Amino acid sequence: MTKNVLLTGGTGFIGKQLTDVLLENGFSVSVLSRSDRKNTDQITYYKWDLKKNYIDEKSILNADFIVHLAGEGIVEKRWTKRRKKVILESRTKPIELIYSVLKNNNKSLDAFVSASAIGIYGAITSHKICTEATPPANDFLGITCQEWEKSVDKIDSLEIRTVKVRTGIVLGKNEGFLKKVTPSFKAGFGAILGTGKQYVPWIHIDDLCQIYIKAIQNTQMKGSYNAAVTDNTTNQSLSKILANLYGYSIRSLKIPSFVLKLFLGEMSVAVLKGQRVSSEKIQNTGFDFEFTDLEKALISCLK
Repeated sequence: MTKNVLLTGGTGFIGKQLTDVLLENGFSVSVLSRSDRKNTDQITYYKWDLKKNYIDEKSILNADFIVHLAGEGIVEKRWTKRRKKVILESRTKPIELIYSVLKNNNKSLDAFVSASAIGIYGAITSHKICTEATPPANDFLGITCQEWEKSVDKIDSLEIRTVKVRTGIVLGKNEGFLKKVTPSFKAGFGAILGTGKQYVPWIHIDDLCQIYIKAIQNTQMKGSYNAAVTDNTTNQSLSKILANLYGYSIRSLKIPSFVLKLFLGEMSVAVLKGQRVSSEKIQNTGFDFEFTDLEKALISCLK
């Protein structure tokens, strides 16, 4: 019997890619959407409205797995008090709504897999390599991710296997991080941000999707897993490789930290800070990264 995977955030960058991979692996896919969408031969759409606290319960009752990807972009707008609230609630409220449906209907799942982020370790630059046992930070990113994961723990309290995928910067073709930064590099205006010494934990979209497949299929997986390549990539090394791929050298061209702070406010820490994370735990499940070389990963996204 075909197993059904319900996605939140299924129409976003990661969600669209994961949908294709799920279908390739023989799953049926359902997607929760805020807008009316017509079903296709392969995808069933269900309506939800977080503002009205509404969800089509059939989406939950028909699911074998749920993958939670929904959430407002971290670096889309300045971090005003209101924006911070939106960022947090866009991640936690969907889980609370799903939890209520599961509990009220005594519905079980094979697994609940949620996105999380390496931001749980905070906007800090150090040589430390963070593992899943590293204590969460007490800044905005750290607290947001903590609350995000605490929401997932409510699902775990229903004796449903839960997995939290702490994701780094995702590299994909014409999407996500690269969609934001490549126009300037392509135009010849690429530059190092701040000191350039901040680490940039990254993962290729293909590898990230395979981690989600692993989390769904491997019944031994439970708890948090870092989803980023363990290497020494910094903003400086990333910027230099990108510039080289477009045929020029940026050498030591930098955008000073104070300029970024002026334009981005508090949100500037998201691009000016960063530290390494360990991928040992996910690799111990038998998972192998296809992309561990940054240049090759970027070429696959830009070609």
